[in-house]
This record gives sequence, structure tokens and C-alpha cells, in this order.
Amino acid sequence: MTRVRIPVFFIGCVQSSAVALTALLARPEIAVSGVLTLRSNTFNADFVDIAEIASKAGVPVYYAEETDVQKLASLLHESGSEIVFTIGWSRLLGAEILDIPRHGVVGFHPAALPQNRGRHPLIWALALGLDQTASTLFVMDEGADSGPILSQMRVSITPQDDAQSLYDKVLALLPGQIDSILDRLMMGDLGAVPQDHMQATAWRKRGAPDGQIDWRMSAEAVHNLTRALTRPYIGAEFRHGTGLAKLWRCEVVAGDVPRDAEPGKVLAVDARGPVIKTGMGAGGGAVRLLETENCPELRKGDYL
Repeated sequence: MTRVRIPVFFIGCVQSSAVALTALLARPEIAVSGVLTLRSNTFNADFVDIAEIASKAGVPVYYAEETDVQKLASLLHESGSEIVFTIGWSRLLGAEILDIPRHGVVGFHPAALPQNRGRHPLIWALALGLDQTASTLFVMDEGADSGPILSQMRVSITPQDDAQSLYDKVLALLPGQIDSILDRLMMGDLGAVPQDHMQATAWRKRGAPDGQIDWRMSAEAVHNLTRALTRPYIGAEFRHGTGLAKLWRCEVVAGDVPRDAEPGKVLAVDARGPVIKTGMGAGGGAVRLLETENCPELRKGDYL
């Protein structure tokens, strides 16, 4: 006798969404009953049109621009979806949606919940120089990243990691985590573990000033900010005269730095790129600009 496939609904619009949807479609016990996504998106730098993935699998596609809360609720009721996966979706869902699927709505947050809830988790982890983060899947509630945890795997951060390599590490874990949740779903018990809210911390939303380099920052801080905001994100910025330049890659310069050089002074220029004084005094260090955009030609002795 053929077992009835479990209906699952999916919501997402970025690179992690594509990875997660592909993992769901690979499970023969699962029937993806529908996909909600966006037609276009300038908010997320890693936007992916997952409609193509869904359409190739014969899954109906719905667009958030044309699907209000009432329509989404109707879709979930009509499809009988027992669980919803919301991966790579920046909009909160209310109780009118969260309460519909029998097993709830699964959310994704690349941080070690209950610590570091909130916005831009991978960027903050790199900008702050952390040496680890996590990939966490949880049952969504009406709070932000506060629901019971279904799966959490630690992710190491090396000094060589940047935004893309750290994102890739998290994405590599995601299919296995989803498979684990689906295995438990087939058994009828997801085994969610409530978060300890007393241990919770949260990161705030970042704004444009958070991405601007101040050469009074230490060399390590400039390097961390640069690798946090490099592709697929918007890039760190620094001022030159009245303009702004992007810094996509830099490196901390080893060796002695003049104590009497002011922050932002060009200490040297060679084939690999200009060396810029950072911080105050010799302890502030220096960085070499390896990849820039809209940066004027710099000479030794210039100032940024």
C-alpha cells in the first residue's frame, strides 16, 4: 500500500531558500504543496528566484506581492499542509498563519540561539570577530527567533572566512538539518526544545553608518568589517574627498608601523595595493587595500 505523502508548504526568496527547497523536493515522503516567494527583491543581496526550482518540480508558485494573509491562510488550509518551512524570509508571520499547520512553521537563523537573535547575524559575527556561530532551525512563534529549537549545529569562523565563505559553511549544513527534521516528522514528533530566554541576546538592525570605515579603527576592525560586508553583500565603504569608495578585500599588514603616522595616511603603494595607517599610534596597525571600487589612484603621503 502506498503511503500518503506529507504535504509541506514553503516560503523563501534567497540562496538559503533555494538550498532548503531543493532538500525538501528530494524527499519522496514529502509533497511540497506550494511555494510563496517574491518576484523581485532589492532588499536581500542574495535574492534567488526559487520559482524556477518549484515550477520544474510541478509545484504551484504564489507571489507575496499578490498574496495577502487571508489568501495565504486559505492556501494552507486548502492544501492541508502539516508543516511550513520559512527559510530566508525577513517578514514575521502572525498567529493567523503560525497556528494553521499541525506541526507549526519552521524558521531559520544562522546564529547560536538563544544568543544573537535579530538582524544580520552573519555580518555581525564577522564584524565583531567571533570565532564561531551556528545554523539553527526552530519552530516560529510570534517573537523574533524565539521559538523552540529543532536543530542547531555549530559553525567555526576562521580569520580567512568572509561573508561568502561563512554563508557557504552554513548552507552546507542546511540540507542535513532539514533531513533530520523530516525524519522526526515522519515519526510524528519533532522533538523541539524550548529556548532559555534568560540567556537570550539580540543584534540590532544595521544601517549605512555601520558599513563605513573610520580609519581610527584598528587594522583588525577594518579587516573584520570588510570581510563581513564583502560579496554577496554591499561592501564596506570609505571616504575619499567628497566621494565614497568600496573596499571588497584587504589584509592586515604585519611589521612595524610608524607611531607618528595619522589614521588614514597612505604609508606605501606597491603592485599589491596601497597601505593605509589605521588606529592611533603604532598599535593601531595598517591595512593593505587589495580590492576596491571607485577608489582614486593613491600615492604615498596621501590621506583618506
